[in-house]
Amino acid sequence: MLTIIGCGNLNRNDDGVGVIIAQKLQQYVAENPHPQVRIFDCGTGGIEVMFQARGSKKLIIVDASCTNSQPGAIFRVPGKELEDLPQIGYNLHDFRWDHALAAGRKIFVDDFPQDVTVYLIESENLGFGLDLSPAVNHSAQLVFAELITIIESVNLT
Repeated sequence: MLTIIGCGNLNRNDDGVGVIIAQKLQQYVAENPHPQVRIFDCGTGGIEVMFQARGSKKLIIVDASCTNSQPGAIFRVPGKELEDLPQIGYNLHDFRWDHALAAGRKIFVDDFPQDVTVYLIESENLGFGLDLSPAVNHSAQLVFAELITIIESVNLT
């Protein structure tokens, strides 16, 4: 089972890129059924990431990044490099997807995906608004196309 999860906030321009890609993938899978593929829009809910990933063999997370890199830069990072346990005193509102990766691995053990890849797209504009910047929109199309290729390969294996 392949699970793809889009994260972000649609009301913060480029921060919504992961959610937008997930929604487009959901539409694609609705029109082209793939029984071994699940797509979720988890927004900003890290705890939801942990539960939706459970039971998958492979997990892909898509989100925006803010690293002062070139806007639209695409980073493919192994999930193990990004997982991070929440600090003492965190509450569910502060529980992010990087926490979900670490906590899910500890809680669900063998029922949590070991094969995790995170696609990060460098943001240009995180202000309030609904539109992706041109650079991020272009990169979103590239990531979407790459994920379609991955989805199509799941049915071949």
